[in-house]
Amino acid sequence: MSWQEELKNIIKGDVATDEKTLDKYSRDASIFEVQPKAVVFPKDTEDLKDLVKFVNENKEKYPELSLTARSGGTDMTGGPLTESIVVEFDKYFNHIKNVGESSAIVEPGVYYRDLEKETLKQGLIFPSYPASKSICAIGGIIANNSGGEKTLRYGKTNEYVRRLKAVLSDGNEYEFKKLNKIELQKKKAQDDFEGGIYRKIYELLEDNFAIIKKAKPQVSKNSAGYFLWNVWDREYFDLTQILVGSQGTLGIVTEAELGLVEKEKYSRMVVVFLDDIEKMTNFVSTALKYSPESLEAFDDNTLKLALRFFPDIAKKIGTGNFFSVIFSFFGEGLAIARKLRLPKFVVLVELTGDDEEKINDRVKGLRDELKPLGIYTKATKSGMDTEKYWVIRRESFNLLRHKVKDKRAAPFIDDIIVDPSHLPEFLPKLYNILEEHNITPTLAGHAGSGNFHIIPLMDLSREEERRKIPEVAEKVYDLVLEYGGSITAEHNDGLIRSPYIEKMYGKEVYGLFEKTKEIFDPQNIFNPGKKVGADLEYAMRHIKHV
Repeated sequence: MSWQEELKNIIKGDVATDEKTLDKYSRDASIFEVQPKAVVFPKDTEDLKDLVKFVNENKEKYPELSLTARSGGTDMTGGPLTESIVVEFDKYFNHIKNVGESSAIVEPGVYYRDLEKETLKQGLIFPSYPASKSICAIGGIIANNSGGEKTLRYGKTNEYVRRLKAVLSDGNEYEFKKLNKIELQKKKAQDDFEGGIYRKIYELLEDNFAIIKKAKPQVSKNSAGYFLWNVWDREYFDLTQILVGSQGTLGIVTEAELGLVEKEKYSRMVVVFLDDIEKMTNFVSTALKYSPESLEAFDDNTLKLALRFFPDIAKKIGTGNFFSVIFSFFGEGLAIARKLRLPKFVVLVELTGDDEEKINDRVKGLRDELKPLGIYTKATKSGMDTEKYWVIRRESFNLLRHKVKDKRAAPFIDDIIVDPSHLPEFLPKLYNILEEHNITPTLAGHAGSGNFHIIPLMDLSREEERRKIPEVAEKVYDLVLEYGGSITAEHNDGLIRSPYIEKMYGKEVYGLFEKTKEIFDPQNIFNPGKKVGADLEYAMRHIKHV
């Protein structure tokens, strides 16, 4: 009897081994394709515990056995791909257990869109707010420490995770939350697997305290490596901060309590058209004075893409007036005056609050202050007027994935971040690297934090094109690190960036990451080859060719 057949005898949920299902779960939103041997849909926590125990007990007999958690499948790094067992949560672990006055309790298979419907009934939102919020799930948001349009004001996922339940490698479920010193001592005193984790992680953090604090990237967002610097400040100890962003390599989350914030009552958008990258720094520093909730950007290539496939954009906007919407991109008469010359960047500045008059004053103040800098702006006048810009920002990657036939979207340097003050120097150097390798990118992202998503268009059926990936990644990451940035702000490491984690942090800190993995997962049963132990050659062999 195969191990797949054995699994079917012990799992109350579903165990799929048919070719159609395996093919479906061999892909995410990345450039990779890796076919699993089975897809398991656990019915409940007991199912998951039995699954972990099964893998532990059979690891020696079947060394290839491992577990890789998955929910929405929107990951752009290959994070939820495996040759062993995919554990899918959106079928049964999809319950919103509670939405309270300041937090929600949810399972990992809950889609953000469904959680948002419930939180909005109470005037609340979960502020991670990723651009993929209509199709992504909470499990992936936690696994990647996701951020999005509102992180400029509110920060990332890890700041809102109050409590987690997770099944660890011993096959038991544990609850994790922030502990004070007395509570920490009690955990360390336990003579069991959980107590061992607390003791070992505490010793690792305390023995390397200065090294770990120094290793923290000096940018506003980061998803690379394990966030050791967030766990212990010598007052509080919080292992949720190491599970968040770990891409399921330390354990599998079964439940999360997430902090919520009030949704602002009013919102206005100032659309900013930058014809020169040199103006970016002055613009960002000026805009930040007005406390925007969002400061999002997309480049001219992204705008060209939107215009090329405008019927698809129009469907999302909900308008059939094609030409009026096109011209409104540029403000009254701007497109004609410039003969449809496109700006280098379009930046969306969202100003929110509870006082509409004060928001209007901020809109006027920002526009007045930008005018002497030679920066053209437009204040949107309606919901539709605003929505078209958000649709372009949010849908560009999907357009690349589904509409461009001769080349495919190839996210491999898709989530870099540097301090915004460096952008006028950094971005031209970035474009030069891509031009040297004859790569045409689209670029969109979070201008307020200096976080940009670079999506090249490439023909990955050609070997010479695939060879460009590690060459370009090496050069781009060297540039990012030269400016003190991170190789991933919110998309995480997966297959594509895990081989570069040691490059970013150095051998000593990378060694601490390896020890962390060993403490939590001594048999390496959770999502192996991600974060630590990565193999660039393996990743290259699994790039989709068509």
